[in-house]
Amino acid sequence: MEFEVTQEHDGVRVDLFLCAKVSDMSRAKAKRLTADGAVRVNGRRARKGDRVNAGERVALESDPQPTDFPASPDPDAPLEVVYEDADLVIVNKPADMPCHPLRPDERGTLAGALVARYPEMAGIGHAAREPGIIHRLDNDTTGLVIAARTAEAFTALRGLLDAGAIDKRYRALCMGTVRAPQMIDAPLAHDPADRRAMVAVLDERDVDRLRARPASTEVLQSEPRLRPDGSSISLVEVRARSARRHQVRAHLAAFGHPLVGDVLYGGPEDGRHRLHASRVTFDHDGKAIDVEAPLPADFD
Repeated sequence: MEFEVTQEHDGVRVDLFLCAKVSDMSRAKAKRLTADGAVRVNGRRARKGDRVNAGERVALESDPQPTDFPASPDPDAPLEVVYEDADLVIVNKPADMPCHPLRPDERGTLAGALVARYPEMAGIGHAAREPGIIHRLDNDTTGLVIAARTAEAFTALRGLLDAGAIDKRYRALCMGTVRAPQMIDAPLAHDPADRRAMVAVLDERDVDRLRARPASTEVLQSEPRLRPDGSSISLVEVRARSARRHQVRAHLAAFGHPLVGDVLYGGPEDGRHRLHASRVTFDHDGKAIDVEAPLPADFD
């Protein structure tokens, strides 16, 4: 694709120019294409933050992937089902497994495994690439994920989640000695210094500026341990009914207890971050559902 910059877009950032000219182009996608060297201005490789001028020609050297697309069935992807009925399934996701694909040809995702075993999930939910999935976990977070098998169940379960009526518990290995019980109540916002991360906003004057959203994490139990190097760690159980992105990780780190392995939030490098979605409890269609997943071996 190639476009000429008109006076209308003179001085506009190259990523915003691409969003204006290419259908289904998000700013994040435009930035990623620029960082990958797929955007050229008058033949030179564009850089992040570049602005375009009237008369210049902007070339896109690779087709942008669509924002949404159906998850491809992947029967070879692992899928551990721990609960199943006619409306929903609950699975135990392993580490290093994305919940959904970022590319149409991506394999090894939870979404691909689900739609391979439960083809009726295709088309259910807010996005085609997340068939039936009620909530997500980070790639390296292990544990329980709920998925709906019908559109009616998806609507009902999302309603429970949004209302905080699904009791979600996590186990985490984190640095230091954590006090329990305690409530961590701090709004969360995207970290302006690192868009990969979230930040707990501890000064209420920053809540509006950073567009922080309310978040509460309840530390229920804490078991002190010692690492081989003599440093103190704690195995904690926390509750987060309406967990936001990176909520448990960001909250514990903000109070001096980053997860073991969570380099993004200041923890020591040790493989993956140690976070496990260990239990979900809720009522659905007259049934009381209470499911647990045992701790992975790398929590020992």
